[in-house]
Amino acid sequence: MSPARAENDVTGVVTNIQHFSVHDGPGIRTLVFLKGCPLRCLWCGNPETQAFRPEIGSVAERCRPGCSACREACPAGALARGTSGVMLPDTSFCRECAPLSEGRPPCAAACTAGALRVYGTRRGAGEILDEVEQDIVFYRHEGGGMTLSGGEALAQPEFALALLREAGRRCIHTALETCGFVPSETFLTACSLLDYLLFDLKLADEELHERATGVGNARILENLRLARAAFPHLPIRVRTPVIPGVNASRAAVRALGEHLMDMRNISWELLPYHAYGNAKYAGLGRRCREYAVPDGECMKELEETARHFARVVSAEEHAGSCL
Repeated sequence: MSPARAENDVTGVVTNIQHFSVHDGPGIRTLVFLKGCPLRCLWCGNPETQAFRPEIGSVAERCRPGCSACREACPAGALARGTSGVMLPDTSFCRECAPLSEGRPPCAAACTAGALRVYGTRRGAGEILDEVEQDIVFYRHEGGGMTLSGGEALAQPEFALALLREAGRRCIHTALETCGFVPSETFLTACSLLDYLLFDLKLADEELHERATGVGNARILENLRLARAAFPHLPIRVRTPVIPGVNASRAAVRALGEHLMDMRNISWELLPYHAYGNAKYAGLGRRCREYAVPDGECMKELEETARHFARVVSAEEHAGSCL
């Protein structure tokens, strides 16, 4: 079997493929969300991507009062109404549900209202690229390509690298959004296959970082340094979510800027926190920690601080693309 054929057959767990994105890399992008993440950020907007296994989530506004079709269809009867009146799965039973791992749980099939959503299906790299390639006309006319996201895409290293290699064979511009908390060998291999890197950087202080995300940041900062040294021409956009009570201060932004100020071919973007993921927590039967949304004056002040403490060099947006 040829290496290309073998990589097309590599499988992984994907939560979603989002078409026509304009915020996650240059041009019009097709985002492939891989499931699983080693971080547990307190403000995470995509909780359905954290666990590596497929999950079932409820959509509150679609769940019909008095309906129990999902529970009746489940062999274990592992659904019950929560305090909000929405049917919620007992995830301890879901882990043993073979049809769920294939993306076809009987509970979701029985729900005619579409109130149960499957988060995570196993798919092949070649199958994913076939779908991505359907957007190739937009890449050619408007710029763009495929962006791997998550969760943490490199937490499924064999699958993520197979996707990047196959995209390269098909001359599709490649980008990766990463938290950087992955083995350096895997990270640098991925960088060698990329046209563009989106690197999430939350906090410079290791103790605060561990408190906010569940892991320290030494490996993250080292991987960013290694990527810049090994691939000096790879455009890198560092992105920092601004979370009041976590890093929405001049001191926190200044500390991050001091790590970036000597790196070339890097742009730095501050992203205001949003609460779009809160409904997903409820649908997964989990509580979320809510934060205030930073106002415009706060963002303006922090962006001015960032400009003073980091050298922001304009990156070539389409470097490496063969479209």
